[in-house]
Amino acid sequence: MPETFKIAVLGPVPRDRITTHQGIVVDKYGCGLNTVAALSALMGGGGDIALVTHVRQVDHERILGILSRFPDADTSHVKSDRDMGDVITLKYLDEEQRQEWQTGFMDPIVPEDVQDLLDAQAFICVPVTDFEIALETLKHIKAHSSGTVIFSAHGQTQTCTRQGMRHPKFWIDRDLWLPYIDILQMNLQEARCCWYGKEYTPQQLQAMEFNNELPLDEMPRLARHCLDRGVKVVYLTLSEAGCAFYFKDEEGRVRENFVKRVQVENVVDTTGCVEAFAGGLAFGYLKTGDLLHAARYANAMGAQRCTGTDLAIFKSLDETDQQIAESYPS
Repeated sequence: MPETFKIAVLGPVPRDRITTHQGIVVDKYGCGLNTVAALSALMGGGGDIALVTHVRQVDHERILGILSRFPDADTSHVKSDRDMGDVITLKYLDEEQRQEWQTGFMDPIVPEDVQDLLDAQAFICVPVTDFEIALETLKHIKAHSSGTVIFSAHGQTQTCTRQGMRHPKFWIDRDLWLPYIDILQMNLQEARCCWYGKEYTPQQLQAMEFNNELPLDEMPRLARHCLDRGVKVVYLTLSEAGCAFYFKDEEGRVRENFVKRVQVENVVDTTGCVEAFAGGLAFGYLKTGDLLHAARYANAMGAQRCTGTDLAIFKSLDETDQQIAESYPS
């Protein structure tokens, strides 16, 4: 029997217009839907997955229609009373690099939005821009729930200009958030935004913009900073290299582990891989309690996401377990 859990997914469901690196134009709803779809595939339709989000009224019924494909999706926390939701345009320059514009903005998720979900075993937070989940919401969860908080750094390291351009930014108030996060997920570009000095020259900032990834050998220092402030484990996605994770052993030493990727023959669309990875990470962690196994589930769901453009791309638990066994035979 598949493992089933009660999980809350916090984040936007943007109306996305995507031009892939192959020149294919796709209009779809994304972000939190990818997490729900990945979790639903793994739980076989028997779980309880509450999507907590705010959307535009024009999108509400269509989003509910998509969620109706997943029998374990709880739609009662998808709200449109403020008539505010994300609208994002993405143009890929290659498989990973893209230009982004945001022209619609969701109403932030606040404590009252999660009040009746405090018995959830996990809270997966997948913001894509810095305003979408309030810090007070994480504080409320930590004060009133024993659920594991999994947080993607993507949102806190992205902002939007008045012209609609989305740009990376330093996560300056990082240390206010870390005590309320159990599992922190990021990539090397986001890590660069999380690890900053007290002052820079203009030349240093220009060089950082050109080399916008944190050097991998600096990750243990960033990880220790996060772990010293309450985070239990930091997962770092490394694209074609898989992922790494960092935690403290019983002696307080920071341990670094690398987990190779799940092989993908044809990358179609990487949009939503962050959210799919987070879904696999949460499921694997709840199912096994093991950081390595959680990473393997996360890699598998991220790999599945990039092989197509629709939500039906995700495999069942049995199929995913087979994929993991083939990718990690030892």
